[in-house]
Amino acid sequence: MIEAAPHAIHALELGRMANFIYVIHDRATDRAAVVDPAWDVPGILALTERHGLRITDILITHSHFDHINGVEALVNRTDAQLHLLRAEAAFWDRHTDRPTLHEGGDRIQLGQTEIEILHTPGHTPGSACYRVGDQVLTGDTLFVFGCGRCDLRGGDPEQMHQSLRRLSERLPGGTVIRPGHNYGITPTSTMAAQLAGNPFLHFDDCPGFVEYRMHLHDREEPYRPEPRANRHSHRVIPNRRA
Repeated sequence: MIEAAPHAIHALELGRMANFIYVIHDRATDRAAVVDPAWDVPGILALTERHGLRITDILITHSHFDHINGVEALVNRTDAQLHLLRAEAAFWDRHTDRPTLHEGGDRIQLGQTEIEILHTPGHTPGSACYRVGDQVLTGDTLFVFGCGRCDLRGGDPEQMHQSLRRLSERLPGGTVIRPGHNYGITPTSTMAAQLAGNPFLHFDDCPGFVEYRMHLHDREEPYRPEPRANRHSHRVIPNRRA
């Protein structure tokens, strides 16, 4: 008999930018952590109420408006503790007066569920991914067959390349990727599928990645897998999505 996982992850697709908002549910205590609350706080609360959950924590992958525009309302409704990386708090410079600030490698204990924080700068200086068992919530660092922009304030394509390399080297192939936006042909994927078909993971050299991310990337949504051999066959048209 297969033992049930100590946690579940519920997803909502909300807002005009196809954001994924995640609710991490610790089965032992029915505590919940909401990741990147935005767009529809009543909808988030309705989901947790259907499952009989108590929201005790809010996790931020990064501080762009489309990921945090529901934070204040959710804190006011639940008195939940806000978590983000220290580097992102300094970049954001606008958050509640009671956040818990973290460093990469820290762990958050949600009942019996452990959440590991991975510091993945590139989209913003303090971007974070949250690893929960064999799943990773990747925010705007890694999409299904894509990655986040680096041309906005705080973006850094060289750091993005390093972050993606670290994820590629650290995460087993069976790891489930749960991105911050529904931009790919499927809402989730695996690390193995991304290594095979995500062109942003096909660059060993940083200059080649920077050129592609900043100037050559012209792929249209939904993003599809692209063999490694085709990574340079792109027209020079900038992409405008996150």
